[in-house]
Amino acid sequence: MPDLLIELFSEEIPARMQTKAGEDLRTLVTNGLVEAGLTYAGAGAFATPRRLALTVQGLLAESPTLTEERKGPKVGAPEKAVEGFLRATGLTLDQLEIRDEKKGQVYYATFEKPGRKAAEIVAEVLAEAIQKFPWPKSMRWGTGDLRWVRPLHSILCILHDEAGHEIVPLEIGGIVSGDTTEGHRFMAPGRFRVGSFDDYAAALSRRHVVLDADDRASHIWADATNQAFACGLEVVEDHGLLVEVSGLVEWPVVLMGEIGETFLDLPPEVLKTSMKEHQKFFSVKDPATGRILRFVTVANRETRDGGAEILRGNQKVLSARLSDAKFFWENDLRVAKAGMGDWLDSLGQVTFHNKLGSQAGRIGRIAALACEIAPLLGADADQAETAARLAKADLSSEMVYEFPELQGVMGRYYIEAAGHPAEVAAVAAEHYQPLGPSDAVPSAPLSVAVALADKIDTLTGFWAIDEKPTGSKDPFALRRAALGVIRLLLENGVRCSLAEVFARANGAADAADLLSFFHDRLKVYLRDKGIPHDVIDACLAMPGADDIALLVKRAEALEGFLKTADGGNLVQGFKRANNILAQAEAADGVEYSFGPDVKLAETEEERALFAALEGEGRAISSAIEAEDFAAAMRGMAALRAPIDAFFEAVQVNSDNQVVRRNRLNLLHVIRTTCSQVADLGRLAGERGAPVL
Repeated sequence: MPDLLIELFSEEIPARMQTKAGEDLRTLVTNGLVEAGLTYAGAGAFATPRRLALTVQGLLAESPTLTEERKGPKVGAPEKAVEGFLRATGLTLDQLEIRDEKKGQVYYATFEKPGRKAAEIVAEVLAEAIQKFPWPKSMRWGTGDLRWVRPLHSILCILHDEAGHEIVPLEIGGIVSGDTTEGHRFMAPGRFRVGSFDDYAAALSRRHVVLDADDRASHIWADATNQAFACGLEVVEDHGLLVEVSGLVEWPVVLMGEIGETFLDLPPEVLKTSMKEHQKFFSVKDPATGRILRFVTVANRETRDGGAEILRGNQKVLSARLSDAKFFWENDLRVAKAGMGDWLDSLGQVTFHNKLGSQAGRIGRIAALACEIAPLLGADADQAETAARLAKADLSSEMVYEFPELQGVMGRYYIEAAGHPAEVAAVAAEHYQPLGPSDAVPSAPLSVAVALADKIDTLTGFWAIDEKPTGSKDPFALRRAALGVIRLLLENGVRCSLAEVFARANGAADAADLLSFFHDRLKVYLRDKGIPHDVIDACLAMPGADDIALLVKRAEALEGFLKTADGGNLVQGFKRANNILAQAEAADGVEYSFGPDVKLAETEEERALFAALEGEGRAISSAIEAEDFAAAMRGMAALRAPIDAFFEAVQVNSDNQVVRRNRLNLLHVIRTTCSQVADLGRLAGERGAPVL
């Protein structure tokens, strides 16, 4: 069985496209081969700035011969229909088979579809893959019609085994396939021939090309951290930058340089962001102080001077970039120390949304709401209002205009420079959190108050103008905002009525609908934590469902109870009691809610249930009132045995109507006692299955 090697050699492929391009090449080619009848043992894709490569191991030498059967027209059908079928199959009439079917005799053709050589199939599949390749952006060059991300220079395509290799012949856009490629652009120019994948990978390595992107990334990180460690420093970890840089070089050469002394007092976030965004540099810090002192850059070649000239050039460009950052920083500090009034005034001219007014108007709403929320967290209301008014002031700063990703981060520095306490300044950065499901949640009371106010104002505002998420569309990230509110409340144990908070927020058009939206997001959030939808539905039917922390506390206790044998069997008993009672009330046209009398009990099991409901009912009620749901569940568990025994020993629909009514009223007590915890009737059917 031969192996296949493909390389598509081009001008530099953007780093952000390389990983997916390698995966797309593998998918397009291997799917095409399998559809044509060529199976294989394994495949691996690789990408560098100048090439996409694919190796397919254990490929069939040719596709198998297949026997194909085709149904034709009925015997006696018009002559033209039979002639058309014969032309399509390439057979003569005497070669057709006649079969008896329900509606009469039918012609059938059986013929062999011969297999094809692997080279023929590979050529077709690769040509189609290249022509249909899903680049996010592609270009044409020269006079041809072929489109590729950058000009495509050569196609290496060979089948190889122990006996040698053969070129798979194909031509696309004037490019003829071959068995040659090139090494590093500068360190090993010129073409060379390869005969197998192992030969190809080894030859590239000798010619200063590291084929595997993970190997390039590992080398960069190991060399960078070793150089930093030798100086008593640490490289600031940045996986995204590491992946990007490994896609910019074929032969990574790690160099560490100095940052000019005049820039070392810039905030570390400014240094890191400027170096990353403009230069693709890694930051190197002093682990004791956190100060950024040096940078790491990755060159694409070795030089005789050990990279000294490359570093000098990089430092010159970096100095110009950081000079701009220093200018922004100093200008911003002057405004901050003057109280940031100019920035706050300018936000009145910045539109947040054409139906929701300016950023200044929005800040005013957030400040008022934060003042209302703060007491729930034990935070000072006046401080919360001040923090909310200042938290977005940096949106008008020069630094944030240059680096929007630093909003909030710079605000913290500027608010401190204005003379405000550290806890007020921290709100600037923390009130945006959490930005996603894995982002940290602030815990400082002031930050939580403003973060809640910010997100709730967004939600109530867009609900008021009827800009709600629909299907997969959520242009204003309202689902993310709702999840942020949920996490802020739960992870900080905040107790509040969301309905009341929505009412206090400006412009909530339909608080009930917004609360329903929150409950839907909560179901998704809790499903990932192992609490199913039906448990949430059972708890939503209870009072206080707009208190997210209380709702989740109840749901967690119920889910834990349902996982026990007592829980499963009690739900079955509850549903049995509820069904019998509902049927009787529907048939009799009355409600059996009058207190049952233990004096009318006829069996020990019946009297035991009376006693259990009275004792445990009081205990459950007290536990619910104290919001001790674990204790309430223990009370529920104690009801399991007497309810089971009651249904084993007693016929509810007795011939004695007095006894029947008394027992139905007893079922009503079961229903009301159990329903103190949750609406168990909303639990899915399997929840009522007995647990053995």
